[in-house]
Amino acid sequence: MVKSDVQLDAKGLACPMPIVKTKKAMNEVAEGQVLEIQATDKGSVADLAAWSKTVGHQYIGSHEENGVFYHYIRKCNPEVNEAVEKTFEHTISNEEALNGKGLILDVREAAEYTFGHIPGAKSIPMGELAERLTELNKDETIYVICRTGTRSDLAAKQLAEEGFNNIYNVLPGMTGYEGELQKEVE
Repeated sequence: MVKSDVQLDAKGLACPMPIVKTKKAMNEVAEGQVLEIQATDKGSVADLAAWSKTVGHQYIGSHEENGVFYHYIRKCNPEVNEAVEKTFEHTISNEEALNGKGLILDVREAAEYTFGHIPGAKSIPMGELAERLTELNKDETIYVICRTGTRSDLAAKQLAEEGFNNIYNVLPGMTGYEGELQKEVE
């Protein structure tokens, strides 16, 4: 199962009710949290993706199980541009990271990773990084990636502060990645 912070049951509702209920539920979700919407309306697949884009939230993805569509939306603040100036001094392009020798560390939330990541990338969500540092080799080159470069910038700084030396923030992150995506939807 994909990890979500809040669940919404919109089963049995037809358009536009899944969107109406999602909009109302999103008011109670904190920025950065993931809302799971369970819907039986086939139109919800296109509708919720389009609605998310229109209002500035991140539509992570969906999957269908026994006639129920499970949608995942991450709440974003549309007034905050995530592509702000980066401050970690060592940056690298997506292409350079893919061609380099080292570990690609994906610090996005588990739900984001599940719906599409670079093949072979290791997932350690930003919020779990401090507790999982022992899973990483301080001598290995690590390319830190997230959706836009903001979380990976923070993670790269955190790793450097913990004594990791070969750290690079990958820019522009997954928003600029055009290669094959590996998906792990359970």
